[in-house]
Amino acid sequence: MMRRVIIYGVLIGLACVMLLPFAWLLRSSLCDEAAVIQPLESWRDFIPPALHFENFARVFRSVPLMLYLRNTVFITALGIVGTLLSSSLCAYAFAFCRLPYRNAIFYCVIGTVMLPGVVTMIPTFILFRELGWIDTFKPLIVPAFFGSAFAIFLFRQFFLGLPVEVIEAARMDGATPLQTYWLIVLPMSRPVCVTVALFSFVGHWNDFMGPLIYLNSQEKWTLQLGLNSFRGEIVDQTNLLMACAVLILIPVVIAFFSPNGISFAARICPG
Repeated sequence: MMRRVIIYGVLIGLACVMLLPFAWLLRSSLCDEAAVIQPLESWRDFIPPALHFENFARVFRSVPLMLYLRNTVFITALGIVGTLLSSSLCAYAFAFCRLPYRNAIFYCVIGTVMLPGVVTMIPTFILFRELGWIDTFKPLIVPAFFGSAFAIFLFRQFFLGLPVEVIEAARMDGATPLQTYWLIVLPMSRPVCVTVALFSFVGHWNDFMGPLIYLNSQEKWTLQLGLNSFRGEIVDQTNLLMACAVLILIPVVIAFFSPNGISFAARICPG
């Protein structure tokens, strides 16, 4: 009993340490300019004497946040769709199709996870420049339709756990591989689809380097680029910068802690 109390106490303490930056972010977004930089003399001073919810309204008046939001939602939505379709199709082939050197090809695909992003950054930029895709959304969307090694791994591992009898029965009934994938396998794979969609959403929503490299026009900026430019415009108004960060963070928190998101993620990846 005492061992369990100690373990839970340590876990709660670590959770508080992890949540402290987010609590400070939320506090700063509700303070005025002076209270943000004022040192705390005690823990009671952590709660500001006055809550300035108008900071969020000032953010909308200061930057075209809705334009950045529309661009980010567009890129994120298509990125999720592309990742789900392409990765699940590749995983279906690796799991159920009798292909020569299937496992060797799969290990090569998984091996790409070990490549740092900076290694392929310049060649990818040159490719997209030659295609004339610079300052468009295509470099941020099209790669999602060519699969993600991590998502392919998750899909394949889940597909291997599906009842083989169901797949064989579909084949005996005359279903084509594509029909089996679309009508049998995908409806049974809702948990892993939600998990991959969650990871894809967080990755596309928080992507900063991609938009920074490929987007030049301000009307095509995403929320992350808007937040970065906002930081340069209001050096002395940290509270507004924190309010903008809170607004950008809200959808990620909602998606991650939604019942479908967090429960399915824990079920697929219990470790």
